[in-house]
Amino acid sequence: MTKQLITKSLFNHLLYLFIALISFETVANNNNNNNNNRIAITVDGNSAPDFAHKWPTGDPDDIGATPATLAIMAKLKLQNKLVHYSYNNFIDAPAGPAKDNQMKISAEGSIKRWNFDSTRFFDVTTALIKAKKQLAEEINKSTANDPLYIILGGLAEFLYLTVEEVVKNGNIDALSYVHVISHSGFNENHLRRKNHRTWNETLALSENRMKYIKIHDQNDCNNKNNLWCSKQDYSPYAWMKKHPDESVRWMYSRIVASGLADISDCGMLYYLLVNDKNGNPEKFQEFIGNSVL
Repeated sequence: MTKQLITKSLFNHLLYLFIALISFETVANNNNNNNNNRIAITVDGNSAPDFAHKWPTGDPDDIGATPATLAIMAKLKLQNKLVHYSYNNFIDAPAGPAKDNQMKISAEGSIKRWNFDSTRFFDVTTALIKAKKQLAEEINKSTANDPLYIILGGLAEFLYLTVEEVVKNGNIDALSYVHVISHSGFNENHLRRKNHRTWNETLALSENRMKYIKIHDQNDCNNKNNLWCSKQDYSPYAWMKKHPDESVRWMYSRIVASGLADISDCGMLYYLLVNDKNGNPEKFQEFIGNSVL
């Protein structure tokens, strides 16, 4: 075999290997194996100032992200797959009056407009025990054929308390069929009280049974056309203002009510259900189309 043929053969072999590696990486990064499985979502916030912490209020992004997240499920007609939604999950934070509870307004408005089961929604500041018990019950049901996907849109302490409940009741094996999706190192590691626990401590409590899916941060706030945050620039969401669907116009009002053009937490569910970790308002507009329902 001539030197030229050897060189060409080696080049073709390396090219094939490169393409194979790229294809494997794409599958590994994009295939989350979700198949219309049960979904639980827990997000942060607090309905009244928490003066025991250096930041009395949480990031208001979930005020707008909650309707956006639930609109994604409703558009895909997956309302019955949402088995748990907890909000205001800052443990030990005080409860405030309902009329000023922006997360409650966003959650209840979404339930009403898109036909979700209200019994699966919990304000953690007023219903911690019920929320923890109900999510633990959903975890207990988990099997290889019926896994549970949890969107971690808030700090880890609430999930830690829930896993603690599961372990205490002797159902630790069910945690092997729980997948946790996160995009935020802050949510995984920040503690609002010294005795709270991180995501790594939660995973350790499950004896490393839970499956962890980390996608890149869904914020790129200095690039309004990329991902889901554009600070105070609402122009990427301007299409919502005069949308023919009242529920989309209402969703826009909730984004404005948050004080930020940031619905970044919805990017985790968009990834899970649409298999795209690089969503943005333009893609969201195409996804929603003429109506949510």
